[in-house]
Amino acid sequence: MKLLVRIVPNAKQSEAVGWEGQTLKVRIAAPPLEGKANAELIKLIAELCDCSPSEIEILKGMGSKYKTLEVPRQPNI
Repeated sequence: MKLLVRIVPNAKQSEAVGWEGQTLKVRIAAPPLEGKANAELIKLIAELCDCSPSEIEILKGMGSKYKTLEVPRQPNI
């Protein structure tokens, strides 16, 4: 399933904040440099979906705060 995400990097801790319509707002405790925020996002979403990080894929938005992810199931939020 596709999951739309808006990330806020450089947060104190990584957490899902809530839904903004169809988009999940997520705070990430990593800078948006060298893929660190993307890696932390994948790790967090994998925990929320109770799956392996290798099952999560960023389809669009590698360099953007708005991303489209492919996830195996809806995150538990």
